[in-house]
Amino acid sequence: MSHLLTPGPVYLIDASIYIFRAHFSPYVECHDENGEDLSALYGFMSFLFQFMRRVQPSHVAIAHDASLFCGFRHKLCGNYKSNRELPDENLEMQLTGCSEFCSIIGLASFVSKVYEGDDIIGTIANRVRAESDCDVHIISRDKDLVQLLQKEADCLWDYGNNRKRFRANVVDEFGIFPEQFPDYLGLSGDSVDCISGIPGVGPVKAKELLNRFSSLEAIYGNLDKVRDLPIRGAGRLTELLREHCELAKLSKVLATIVCNVEDPEESFGHVVLEELKPEQMNKGLFGDFLKNYKFRTRDRERLMTLAHRVSKQ
Repeated sequence: MSHLLTPGPVYLIDASIYIFRAHFSPYVECHDENGEDLSALYGFMSFLFQFMRRVQPSHVAIAHDASLFCGFRHKLCGNYKSNRELPDENLEMQLTGCSEFCSIIGLASFVSKVYEGDDIIGTIANRVRAESDCDVHIISRDKDLVQLLQKEADCLWDYGNNRKRFRANVVDEFGIFPEQFPDYLGLSGDSVDCISGIPGVGPVKAKELLNRFSSLEAIYGNLDKVRDLPIRGAGRLTELLREHCELAKLSKVLATIVCNVEDPEESFGHVVLEELKPEQMNKGLFGDFLKNYKFRTRDRERLMTLAHRVSKQ
């Protein structure tokens, strides 16, 4: 397929990070006319308006999460993300509002009950790269997403802290290449998502193994050589790898972002670059949206002002 040039990077936004940051932040406080909490919705809208005004992206997509305890990873491992709680009725209402808001202001927005936001981002990144010679900038502070950085100009942008990780930064920080990150977590685990990895194999040994073998599969293909490596406890490490082989493979699967979703029921699986161009905001619908969610006058006026500033650009 011939590649089309794009005016700039394609921005893929991990919505959950910014929704929950606002939800738990002591500095974001918003309630509706009846006193019900709207902080998550208000904070996410403020973030997205600020982002759009600052960056003015030519192509952007927002990925939402709705697969907690019902996604394909939970079917593979019941303990996956077992440290999380389902949103209560109020937060569920706000999450729905965040998704509605994106569509109202003309931005491509995707959600799935099977795949996580990371998989949505990974699949869209894969599709736009096949269509265009574009850079991909992922807006999130979730380190797992570094595995999607393919080109030197791709980056994971922690927008709140204004920190950008490029491929070279990942190598400096973790001592491995971005594409090795699923192997790294398959070995060392990830307590944030309840991915066990191999007991007794932490980040240091995982890095040392992956510096010598390119992947988890390559490690197991050369397991007899691990004992002779100049690694402290190499003999015990070999036994741990042999004993927990299936656990390591499962951990890698759980940590691997799916980049090739083709399910016809998942709209992000067949999205094209043209669909990621921001459309004109419908101010009338946005005003109705604010009224429907019963924002107080002061907050409604501020959000309308932010909307006006973005739409003028």
